Amino acid sequence: MKTYVPKQGEITKQWYLVDAKDQVLGRLATRIARTLMGKNKPEYTPFLDLGDFVIVTNAELIRVTGAKMEQKIYFHYSGYPGGLKRTSLKTVLARHPDRVIREAVRKMLPKTTLGRDMLKKLKVYSGAEHPHAAQTPQPFG
Repeated sequence: MKTYVPKQGEITKQWYLVDAKDQVLGRLATRIARTLMGKNKPEYTPFLDLGDFVIVTNAELIRVTGAKMEQKIYFHYSGYPGGLKRTSLKTVLARHPDRVIREAVRKMLPKTTLGRDMLKKLKVYSGAEHPHAAQTPQPFG
């Protein structure tokens, strides 16, 4: 019995719409990452990009559990001595709410060129509006 590998023309990509209002960050990020990788499809193949597009709205209304709002720290290093920058989740959520979800999902995807291509299919918006109405996104199940 041979292993089935879908051809390029057989791959169909859906668009899903997620409302992040009052959803827990980590649980939402895992569901989004699985959809971007295509693990929700029966023809999932690890070395192919079979995932769907995901649109996330209301990123500023995301919820976290425990004391993560003050204790979770994002790090950025410039490469120079003394160039390590620390920013709390509360600060990042106030300035750039879309980056919180994008970063959580990015760390759950493969750290390869395939993972970077998967991340390009994630569209995150801080408000309720998005410019992807023409793609007729389905509600995220």
